[in-house]
Order: sequence, then structure tokens, then C-alpha cells
Amino acid sequence: MGQFIVSARKYRPATFDKLVGQENIARTLKNSIVSGQLAHAYLFCGPRGVGKTSCARIFAKTINCSNPGPDMEPCGECESCRSFAEGRSYCIHELDAASNNSVEDIRTLTDQVRIPPQIGRYSVYIIDEVHMLSQAAFNAFLKTLEEPPAYAVFILATTEKHKILPTILSRCQTYDFNRIKVEDIVRNLKEIAASENVTASDDALHIIAQKADGAMRDALTLFDQTVAFCGGEITYDKVIGILNVLDYDYYFRLTDMLLAGDFAQALVLFDEILSKGFNALHFISGLSSHLRDLIVCRMSSSRSLLEMAPTIASKYDEYARKCSMEFLYKALEISTGCESSYKASGNPRLLIEFALIKMARICAAPVAVAATTAPAATQVAPAASATPAAPAAPVAAPSAAVSSAAPASASAKPSTPAAPATPAAPAAPAATATPAKAPRPKAVPTLSISDMMSKAGDASPAAAPASGEGGKPAETDVPITPQVLEEGWKEFLATVKAPNLRANLAKNTPVYSAEENTVTQFVASELQKNWIVEQRLPALQSSLRKALGNSKVRLKIEVLPQQEQDGSSQPYMPTEVAKAMMNDSEKVAEFGREFELEVS
Repeated sequence: MGQFIVSARKYRPATFDKLVGQENIARTLKNSIVSGQLAHAYLFCGPRGVGKTSCARIFAKTINCSNPGPDMEPCGECESCRSFAEGRSYCIHELDAASNNSVEDIRTLTDQVRIPPQIGRYSVYIIDEVHMLSQAAFNAFLKTLEEPPAYAVFILATTEKHKILPTILSRCQTYDFNRIKVEDIVRNLKEIAASENVTASDDALHIIAQKADGAMRDALTLFDQTVAFCGGEITYDKVIGILNVLDYDYYFRLTDMLLAGDFAQALVLFDEILSKGFNALHFISGLSSHLRDLIVCRMSSSRSLLEMAPTIASKYDEYARKCSMEFLYKALEISTGCESSYKASGNPRLLIEFALIKMARICAAPVAVAATTAPAATQVAPAASATPAAPAAPVAAPSAAVSSAAPASASAKPSTPAAPATPAAPAAPAATATPAKAPRPKAVPTLSISDMMSKAGDASPAAAPASGEGGKPAETDVPITPQVLEEGWKEFLATVKAPNLRANLAKNTPVYSAEENTVTQFVASELQKNWIVEQRLPALQSSLRKALGNSKVRLKIEVLPQQEQDGSSQPYMPTEVAKAMMNDSEKVAEFGREFELEVS
């Protein structure tokens, strides 16, 4: 039995063509060799395992090769290539700066630089993990790095570019190595699996590539680990077992439970995941990634961002159609907030369970509001009918007390139509004569906080379907016809005091939708729309309802499509006014350029 060599060493790239995911850097280095424009110092920086040191070795071997190929690849047969492959080259030197980071080590290196190469044209010095050099060692290296002998080439490699002194960076040509894409790692693993006579499914290789996080060396290490466990056949189930990866099926099942509002089953599933030894933080982090992938699948333009095997990607497409964008956005907001608060929490499990409950309540929220609103009306009505202690005088008092707490009781009680008579003088003494016999305020707590918060942003009295704007009964709502809309809109514009706002609202003709009971007005820009919606919409909607005599109509602000704008829109916001002034007046524009003013 021969000695085993790990795949990361056995399949280490020996030519530029074998570099995975770094084609641009390989092409640039080849062109510099062909043109003879070699720098004296290079800096290769990037994440771990992406080929920095391998590229440095290939480059060093190529510039010393006696017979390079037509595509500037080392021949592998000349004395320089063979001596490098056998580890006896005197032209290519490697230094590990992590263990040789003192001033004495750098002085030894600078003394060695004075010796010209014995074979080949260049003495190449590869310094790995160069950021580990001490401050004094960097300073001792500066002069040699700036003015080395003509035959000396330095290649510095590091994973932490920000730790390199600026004086070092300014003396080097810098090459930034990228993380390797999942599809590139999968393609390389397929070639290696074929050469090793190993059968591997695409789903399994995708899991290995995703676990490697863009590092080819990590992917090869995980490949060896799975081969040791699976033997000659690598399957998806075996890979997620050996690499301790949570199966996608758990997240799809959890999505179904959240969409159904079944938080109880979601908590049971979370407990099952923990019982199998998975880390709770990894679970919530994986859930955030799962929701992100569902959001990506909803839009065809972002579909390419999904790095999954085809079989799993099709399932994500299916579930993306099931989920609304509002659900995905709110659920992702909850999961990322939970993930960021995990380490600071004294009870992490409870934190995640509460997050799952909130996600399940997203789709169940409308049902919950209806369930809490209905009992409120039914509880207030008995309270009003249970207190007619005095037959005549208290008639006005109950209607006044109950209407402020739950106006819905006015329609529930058949005797209330007499309330509009409200004799002002007699009713007041009757109310003050018996203050102790008024337990009606107990009906107020039946209104839940969630009801009030859900209706706080709506200026219409949605919680009081029996009363209209300004105390009008709902039955008197005026049907909105084109003539009513035209006259009511003029009356509404007269109530808008801000001249600019009134001018923008008057510029376009509003459109009424009977199906949605909505009046839509168009403005010229997204900036105007956002400002009106955030600052003025509730007050404008209230004024419009009074002008139209309809307590349920809603006001909606939209941006006029670009093709329908006449190009003569007036500037509205301060930034728009300033830009218009600079465009219209050359003196204003010259003033702005002279004092380097920016409109923001």
C-alpha cells in the first residue's frame, strides 16, 4: 500500500491553466512574461485556499523555464523545472514569515539576495504570510524591496492585506485573488472524482462546495473526508451526515409551518433539530440564508444569485411562488435580528423560539385581529344594555360613555337611534347625579393594543363602522361619482394650505377606483410621493373624506409614469429647486463651481 497524499497536495496546480477561478490574474502574469515587463515585487492577497502560493510557484517556475510552451506554460522537462519539482532548486526560495518574522531573518534573506542564480535567469523569493513580519522586519526589508538586483524577484503572499505597511504596498504590484465560485469548485471536484474512480452526485458536490466557502483547498480537504466515510460513492445524505449540515428539507418543512401559522409544530421541529446535535446559532443563520434564497428566486433578474444544485433550485422556485414578498421580508428581518442578538442573550433557545412564533404570526395576523375585534363589540353592547337603571334620564349617558370606548355598540343596540336627539341641558345633570353607578368604563380594556396599533396609521375610523367622519352615520356616505369627485376635489384642494403641495396635487386629475374605494393622485417624482406619504397622508386623507362626504374612501399617492409626464414638472423639494436654479442660471452654476458646492 503506497503512502497516501491528500488531494490538496496531489492535485495542486502546476500550470496556469490548472488555476481554478483566477483566470484574469493568470492571463495578466502570462502577458507580462511574454512582453518581458516583469516587476521586481508582487503582492498576492486574498482569502485562504484560493491559489496565492500555487500561483507564485507557477510564476517563479515559468520565468526560469528554458523552454516555455506557446501559451507561456512551464515545460516541466528542463533542468530548472525538474530541480523545482524535486525540491532542490537554488533559484526559487520560499520563506514562511509566520515563523521567520524577526529582523535577523530578513537580514539573512537580504544577504542571500546578493547571490546570483546558478540555473535560470531569476532568483525568486516567495514570502508567505508576509503580514506576520514585525515592524522592525518590515523596515529592514524596505530598501532591498525597493532596489533589488536585476535578477531578484519578490513575491509576497498574504491573507490580510490591511496589515501590510503602506510603504511595502507602494513598492509592489498588487493582485487580489477572489473567492472561487461554487460552480467552479464543483467542476474541479468532478474531474478529481473521475480520476479517483469515485462516483459523486451533483447535490453532494454542491454541499461540499458551499461548505468550503470559496476555498479550493478546503473543498479538497472536505472531499477527502467524505471519500473516507462514503467510500467509492458519495451521496447527498451521507455528505450532510459527515459534514454536520442541516438538510434543506427541514427548512422547507419549517416554511410550510410558518405559512400555515402553526408555531407549535415549528417549535417541535426546532426541538428535533437540537436533539440531533445541531447548533442553534447555525440553525437561525441557515434560516436567514434560506429566506434570502427564497427572495432571490422570486425575481428572474436575481435568479442567478442562487448557488444550488438544479434539483434543490427547482424546489426553491416552487416555494418562492408560495410565499409573499411581505412574509419573506418580515421573516428575514426577524431572523437576522435574532441572529445578531444571539450571543448577548441569556436564554438563546427562548430567543429563537420567540422569533419562530413571530414569524408564524405574520400570516396569521389578519385572523387574529378579526378575532380580537369581534368580542370587543359584543362585550360593549351588553355593558350598555345592562345599565339602564333609570328609565329615561340615562338614555343619553350610556350613548355618550359607550361611543367613546366602542362606537360599534351604536349599531348593535336597536334603541340607539333616539340618541341623536340628545337633550343637552337635561342629560348633563343626570350624568353627574349618579357618578358611582357607572361601571361602563370597564368595557374599555376589551380593545387590545394590537387593534389600536394596527389602525393607528389609518385616518379612517375603521374600528367604528357605524359612525362616519365628524359624527355622521355611516349610512349617509355619499357614493362617489365623477361629478362628486370633481367638486369634492376642488373643495379638498382649498383646505390644503401649503402652496407647493396644493399645486402638485392640483396638477393631475385624480382617479377613483370603486372596487378598492380609493382615490389615486399622481405626482411627478418618487421623492414627492415619499414625502407626502410619510408627512401628510393621514391629514390629507381626513380632509378628502370630509370634502367627499365619504368616511371610508382612501387616498393613494403614486408616481406618474415617465411616458405620461410632459417634462414641465415644477421643482418641489429643496434639492430639486436648487438643481433647477443651477440649470437655469449660469451665474448660480458658476457660483456653485467656484465654491465647490454640492446639492444634497
